[in-house]
Amino acid sequence: MSFPGTSAPSRLRRLLNPALQAAADLICPQLCCVCKVPQAHDAPRGVWFCQKCADELPVVEPPYCMVCGEVYDGSFTNVFRCMNCDGRRLEFEFAVAACRAEGTVRELIHQFKYERRLHLRGALAALLLRTLAEPRLEGENLVDWLLVAVPLHRSRERDREFNQSRELCQRLSQLTGIPAVDALVRTRETDTQAHLDRDERLKNLRGAFALRKPRPWQAEIALQGRRILLVDDVFTTGATTSECARVLRREGGAEKVVVITVARG
Repeated sequence: MSFPGTSAPSRLRRLLNPALQAAADLICPQLCCVCKVPQAHDAPRGVWFCQKCADELPVVEPPYCMVCGEVYDGSFTNVFRCMNCDGRRLEFEFAVAACRAEGTVRELIHQFKYERRLHLRGALAALLLRTLAEPRLEGENLVDWLLVAVPLHRSRERDREFNQSRELCQRLSQLTGIPAVDALVRTRETDTQAHLDRDERLKNLRGAFALRKPRPWQAEIALQGRRILLVDDVFTTGATTSECARVLRREGGAEKVVVITVARG
């Protein structure tokens, strides 16, 4: 796996950074985003979790479904497709999550989305970065990929005042150098999906997304033949991300869409 990353600091910045960090730690110590305990003085800036809390994160580990990423207990000797994905047509190549949507991670996502604790986007993007270590992405040159966020309907985004997936997408772009493009728009609100079965969810979402049309002063986003990392906070049934992937592939001409999320519900 390779991606551009951030630019190398200048020699002056390399000399100044330790002194500036020491001063910053004295004035405003770096706290673990979970337990709020000050980080060790030698911990680099941007480390969001103390060692204890990091060790307790519900990290996704094999075995999991190679399509939707659902985690299973026990051991499997072969690559497997779960019962929910078997016989189901999904428009994305596969989905991978960093953590299970439980405990600390679930609480952090809730605080970020519904309590507007926007500073947590850094911690969640750091978790999202773990998905790029997925073996099926390790051999990819991610320099040539694009990051695309799952969009909110404008009324929902107006109420929330931000799109959590776009915030994560942009922060991940800053961490990796992979370009982020605002390629999708949600064209209509949809009925609540909590009580719908799998087929009803897909039907409910059909036509809810479209390619974003550029403004007269903007260049058109070229998706033809591109490989895309579709970014969201939580993956549940895959109905939303599958519909987004369908638009990106069939209308935008994208070659491949892989879904990456902070958590797997």
